[in-house]
Amino acid sequence: MTLRTIKISFILLLGLWLMLTTSLVLAATWNSRIVHAVVSMGTGLIVLWVLVGGALMYLFREPIKKFVVNVHLNWQIKFVLFATLLAMLEEAITTSMTNLAPLFGVKVGEAYITASANYLDVILHHSVIVFIPWFIAWAWILKRYEFGPFWVFLLTGLNGLLAETLTFGLQHLSEFGLWIFVYGLMTYLPAYTIPSERGARPPKLRHGLLAFLMPFLFSIPWALTIHFIFPNHPDIHFPPLQI
Repeated sequence: MTLRTIKISFILLLGLWLMLTTSLVLAATWNSRIVHAVVSMGTGLIVLWVLVGGALMYLFREPIKKFVVNVHLNWQIKFVLFATLLAMLEEAITTSMTNLAPLFGVKVGEAYITASANYLDVILHHSVIVFIPWFIAWAWILKRYEFGPFWVFLLTGLNGLLAETLTFGLQHLSEFGLWIFVYGLMTYLPAYTIPSERGARPPKLRHGLLAFLMPFLFSIPWALTIHFIFPNHPDIHFPPLQI
């Protein structure tokens, strides 16, 4: 079995696991109005971002790469901007799901998957603003080490899984399929578009550990700065979920 086959098998199995567990949770929460609404919002994110978005990224990766390569900017700047754009797109989907609460049988704010129903508030105070140092860290790493798109996808996904777990609780570790896809897809396509001849060297295991830790080292000072600038900004703009 080749490494490429292993990578494809991993993605397919992870996707199947995500769909299976999501279907089971949807069924299990059918009689719990609030929880079912939250899970339904998450399912909308999975369908639009993971299934549709992920498929489009993979199918059109070559023409997208050609377009990005022809943009006359430093590839590291393009990587950060592209990843930021994708993160903003993902958050547009999650914020839309929160605002579509009536479609799931609840009022807006009664169930939610974002900190706010306001898109600009979400990206400027809660999510994308914190992710940008991750992308800068990856631009620094990729200049030195030749991580392929799959490994950038996986390591960013694991970063996201750890971030969700540290922020919201250990129960989120069981949602590894969701978070690996959600965060990994922010950097897969940007990593695919970077030049192969950039002077990077093949990474070793210790460089993989570096690539896992570096985004957090970059983001922690920035997150503390944001908190210092906006000390009274609420973490969540809705009442606590009664689940």
